[in-house]
Amino acid sequence: MLRLALELAVRHEVLTRNPMDHVSRIYREARVPDALSNVEVNEIRQAIALWESGSFHMSEPKPDGQLGKIVEVMLGTSARIGEVLAIRRRDVDMTGQTPTIRLAGTIVSRQGEPTMRQDHPKTAKSRRTGAIPSFTAEAVRRRLAQRDDSLPEALLFCSRNDTPLTTINVRRQLRHVAGLADISGVTPHTFRRTLATVVNEHAGVVLAAELLGHTDPKVPIQHYIRRNEMVRPLTADLLDRALRKGY
Repeated sequence: MLRLALELAVRHEVLTRNPMDHVSRIYREARVPDALSNVEVNEIRQAIALWESGSFHMSEPKPDGQLGKIVEVMLGTSARIGEVLAIRRRDVDMTGQTPTIRLAGTIVSRQGEPTMRQDHPKTAKSRRTGAIPSFTAEAVRRRLAQRDDSLPEALLFCSRNDTPLTTINVRRQLRHVAGLADISGVTPHTFRRTLATVVNEHAGVVLAAELLGHTDPKVPIQHYIRRNEMVRPLTADLLDRALRKGY
């Protein structure tokens, strides 16, 4: 930021040169993106189901049954938590042969202001429509059946007073339930990285980037996809054919 500010001063001839040109950049250790295994995902699902059924001792307020469905939508869309909480009835199409969800907004909470739905997601490229898997479609249908408000603009997930849910509360609930499953460090973004990793392993990084709403595949590679340390067995056959012993 300081480099950019001083560069502006150079362009306006306030400074003759940018003193930051001789300052080395801060070194940041490379971070390996974390992702959940299928076993861990199902353990979290089971913990949420037990928590929502009241099987765990807990204080008020009692679960409203939305967390499990929110997680299934995250697992089926790769959407950010704010984008999931901003989904409206009009954004859900369950009538076609392949159900879809449109991500076209996000939830924002500014200090001193009520939580509200913003009519665009984090970036323009993040606005997208995607087919959803059967487990997500099932969760959406169950949630639609629970909602009293049938207006197209009605939020799919909301408070008991029909106000937008805050991302902070959902993160808190998820952290609590993941703790019940003895899995630490789980955030809504963990599901996003999990999907990117799964799609990359089965269909490549280009589709993973498209699912995440990124145009540059370098972004998911650097921040979302967990590197698979297992080299494909194909290499062993290739080397056997190319470098087999000839004596």
